[in-house]
This record gives sequence, C-alpha cells and structure tokens, in this order.
Amino acid sequence: MTNFGRVLTAMITPFDREGKVNYAVAESLATHLADHGTDTVLLCGTTGESPTLSWDEEYELFRVVKAAVEGKAKVMAGTGSNSTQEAIEATRKAQALGLDGTLQVVPYYNKPPQEGMYRHFEAIARACPDIPMMLYNIPGRTGSNLLPETVVRLAQVPSITAIKEASGSLDQASEIRRLAPSEFAVYAGDDALTLPMLSVGGAGIVSVASHLVGDDLQGMVQAFESGNVAKARDIHLRLQPLFKTLFLMTNPVPVKAALALQGWEVGSVRSPLVEVSEEVTQKLKAVLNDLGISSKA
Repeated sequence: MTNFGRVLTAMITPFDREGKVNYAVAESLATHLADHGTDTVLLCGTTGESPTLSWDEEYELFRVVKAAVEGKAKVMAGTGSNSTQEAIEATRKAQALGLDGTLQVVPYYNKPPQEGMYRHFEAIARACPDIPMMLYNIPGRTGSNLLPETVVRLAQVPSITAIKEASGSLDQASEIRRLAPSEFAVYAGDDALTLPMLSVGGAGIVSVASHLVGDDLQGMVQAFESGNVAKARDIHLRLQPLFKTLFLMTNPVPVKAALALQGWEVGSVRSPLVEVSEEVTQKLKAVLNDLGISSKA
C-alpha cells in the first residue's frame, strides 16, 4: 500500500439551498465514502469546486471531515495555488490540523517554466516538511504540463511522495514510473485510465466515480494487484459508461447531479458553473439504473 491507499475520492463540496457549504452533508458523505472503498478523502480539489470556496470554508471542511472519518480513512487537503506563498500558508494550516497529506496543483494562469514549477513545489515542501505532498498535473485546466524530468527531480524531496497524473498521457505516466524512485506513487487522475495506469505501474486512482462505485473501483484495483486481470478488465468495462457520462459536462456538474438523483442533498454548483442539462440528467439516470445504483447504497 502507498501512503494514501489505492482509491482516493476527490470529494464534491455540498451546498445548501442558499449556496452555503453544507458541513453536515459533507460529514455524512465523507463517512459514506470511507465505508465504501475510499482509502483517502481529498477535499477542495477540482471536484470540490476549490476556485469558488473561501479559505475559511476550506479550513472548516478540513476540520469537520477529519473528525468524521477518523480511523476510517485518511484526509488530504487541496491547498495548491498559483501563488507560492499562498500555497505555503494554506499547507501550514492543513499541517497544523493534522491532515494526512496535501494536493498541490501546477500553478495555473501564470504558466511558469519547468524550473519555476520545481522551485514552487520545493518551496512548499521545505516550508511544510511534516505533511506528505501529492503533485497534481492537469494541463487541460492549468495551461502547463509538469514534465516527467521535473517530477523526477521533485521526487527526490522527502515529503513529495506522489503525483496525480491527469495529463491523459500513458506515455508520460510510463516515463515517470520508469525514472522515479519505486516508492514514489503515480496515481491516475482520470477514472477511465485507472486500469491502463495500473498496467504501467500506477498506484491507484484519484477518483470522481468513487462517489458512486467506490467498492467496485477498490475491487478492480485489488483484482489487478492479485493477478486477476480478467476480473479487473470486466469491472473496468462495466463501469466505462459511467466514466464517460460523468464528464459530459464540466466536472463536478454531472457527479453532483448523480448524487442528487441518489437522494443526497448536495445542492447545485457555484457560479460560473451551471446546473446539469436535461439531456445529461437523462443519461445519468440511465447509467445509474443500468448499474443498479439509482439510490444510496
């Protein structure tokens, strides 16, 4: 097992009817995830709508979810920023709260060169050495690609222990796995690529679909690791329609809609995201029915 386990859920942030964070539902959902295949709950990542949360809202989420899943699952905090100093301050807060790790996204919008990315992540790790860090490479959202050679340099920093590799490139993931130390964990950042990533040495998945099929994803990873590749492939193919449907609109719009269809009071998304379309709603209903998960487990 790696530091963070095999299945990490990038948890949505529930809102109430007034658009405020619903901490009670966050506690319930995190507990549900921990009971259904999730090894680590990741808060305030892309799926958690971090761009529209205040730091005070994020810190309170860290606190209440940590208390809710204590002893059941680890908690990771998305404390990244395109400001190095802001990321340091947020990470220090997560460290002080006793969380199990932080997710640090590639700086967005300002598009630093590879050396700038290296210095950014290294500075955060140096300032907060007592909390493990997972790098987060998602070029489609940040506008920059953290290259394998830079990842390998960063993997030499003791507290930088993993990467969420969401470039969509198996070639890039393979190169990281080939060059980085064996204890450095490479996680898939796309549900549909979990099984292919496992085949080139991936450690697991930072998942959206695990809100709905966490036990299945955990079973797929464990089947692969135990050598039952046929079983892992069958699970992957059965879940593939769900993986596709959850990204018919910008994440997390579809997964919040799917949770609402199951009966979770997670609310809508914050502007500038918009509510799910009727077409996607119907497709979600169909795939949930096909998988037999149209209501809470």
